[in-house]
Amino acid sequence: MSEAAHILSAARAVIEERGQVYGDAARAFERVARRWSVTLGVEVTPQQAVLCMIDLKLARLGANPAHKDSIVDVAGYAALLAELGQGAMMRPGRDRPELN
Repeated sequence: MSEAAHILSAARAVIEERGQVYGDAARAFERVARRWSVTLGVEVTPQQAVLCMIDLKLARLGANPAHKDSIVDVAGYAALLAELGQGAMMRPGRDRPELN
């Protein structure tokens, strides 16, 4: 099995395990987005919450680019982002995606 296939397989296993522990990913990230909205004082979408988690993992990879767990997590979060849908990355009340 190639390294890329191994990482994707590991990401799938993590997604399935987290689903058993935390429930449906869409609902979990809705909860995260609601909490972050209160904490930050701005509305955060579930997709933005996933993007922030990817960014966190990328920042960690900047310190240690070979850390396999973070690489697996980035792949998993990217898959969840696709599952949640790209169109909803728009901020509420806007007719175009936020780029900043």
